[in-house]
Amino acid sequence: MADTEKPAGVRPAKPRADIPTVEAATTPYWDAAAQGTLLVARCGDCGKVHHYPRPFCPFCWGENVTSFEASGRGTLYTYSTVYMNDLHPFKERLPYVAAIVELDEGPRLMTNMEDCEPADLEVGVRVTVGFRPITDEFTATIFRPA
Repeated sequence: MADTEKPAGVRPAKPRADIPTVEAATTPYWDAAAQGTLLVARCGDCGKVHHYPRPFCPFCWGENVTSFEASGRGTLYTYSTVYMNDLHPFKERLPYVAAIVELDEGPRLMTNMEDCEPADLEVGVRVTVGFRPITDEFTATIFRPA
């Protein structure tokens, strides 16, 4: 049996559910997050700001899109406290707060609220960006109450 072959009946390890799939269009976003910077994009054709990173505008489909550093400030738009999740590594973080934050620049993004008690949160609270390493290669964008 070659070194790369698995014995019969052995399944390959499942990939971690919290590791992003990085494509050419998203590499600058993940590189910036590793440096403690939140990037969003603006369309040069219609002027609208959007998030998540992609090479086209989701509003007008234009390809004149450039990234810029967001302020990192926003408002908690909605959230849910997660008490059950069997996927690794989420089950080690229970309970955690899954949230949507509306950035001052306009777009909403899915994230986690950290460094707070779930019971202390309410829709509309001001938040600020933070960053948490996921692995040596990836850093998650998270938010905390301002």
